[in-house]
Formats: sequence, C-alpha cells, structure tokens
Amino acid sequence: MVDEPEAVNEVESVSNGVEGEGDDGTPAGGDEAADLAGQLAELQDRHLRVAAEYDNFRKRTGRERLELRARAQGDLVASLLDALDDLVRVADLDPKVTAASDVIAGVELVERKVLRHLEAAGLERITETDVPFDPNQHEAIAQAPAASPEQDHTIAAVFQVGYRFGGQLLRPARVQVRMWTGEESAGD
Repeated sequence: MVDEPEAVNEVESVSNGVEGEGDDGTPAGGDEAADLAGQLAELQDRHLRVAAEYDNFRKRTGRERLELRARAQGDLVASLLDALDDLVRVADLDPKVTAASDVIAGVELVERKVLRHLEAAGLERITETDVPFDPNQHEAIAQAPAASPEQDHTIAAVFQVGYRFGGQLLRPARVQVRMWTGEESAGD
C-alpha cells in the first residue's frame, strides 16, 4: 500500500504536469489533488472500519454458534436424565429378590424412554426390511437367496440398527441382502 503523503505528492505531480500553473502562480488543479487526497484518506479509513466490523462479526457469530451448540447438547442431556435415573434404579435391584423378567422389563422401559427422547431430538432409526438396498444407509454383511426377481437387492434382515441424525448418517444399518440368482428358492 502507498503511504498517504506519497499518494498526495503523486497526484499533485500528475496534476502539475498536465495542467501547468494558474494565473496566480499556484499549480492548477491543486484543489483537485487535495480533494483526491482527502477522498483517498476517507476511503482508507472506511475500508479499515469495514474490515474491523467484519472481523468482529465473524468472531461474534463463531462464539454464538459454539454457545448454541453447547445449549442444544445440554438440553439433550437434560432430557435423558430421567432415563438415566431409571437405569440406576434397575441396576440397584437386588438379584436375590428380583425376578429376571422384572429386570428385563426395566431395561426395556429405559430403552424406550431413551429412544423417545433421542427421536424427539431428530434421531432416525434405519430398521426397515423388504426395501431396496441403499449403500448410502446400509452395510451388506450377508446374502440370502431371493425368491423372485422383484426381491433382488432388497433387505432380508437387519442385524444392527443404523442411525441418521439431521439427515447425516451416523451409522449404517448392517443388513442381509437378498440376491436373485435366476433360480426359484423355497423362500426366506
């Protein structure tokens, strides 16, 4: 960047060389050069102010984004505290007095509660069978023969549930995929 006094001198020398001197012996266009130098200084000042404002805006939005993320995580954790309390109660059951079926029922209750809260927050489970295989949400780990050509490349079974959150795949569903070999099979 050119220093301001140098820019003024360059503008004055260009003005002097082009227009010569006025009637009173002062360089013609001197006022114009001073005006241009003033405009240049004003534009430089405005540029610095805009750059500083942008930098402050960028920093502020970054802080706000981090605060929003922390607040959202805190809300999710708070919604899971009741389920965690239930899980602690199930873990504290005396195995000598409590039937295994009661423990299983308690764990299933906690599972439903946790899933309900996570699904309310945007979690989607990938559990469908008899749908076309999609490599963007399924991981094929086994094959099964298809009974008909229509069943080719469809999901026969889900071995591990997949999850998607806010449209982003967190974990693909691990599945068994039907494959048509051209032969009629006895069925699944």
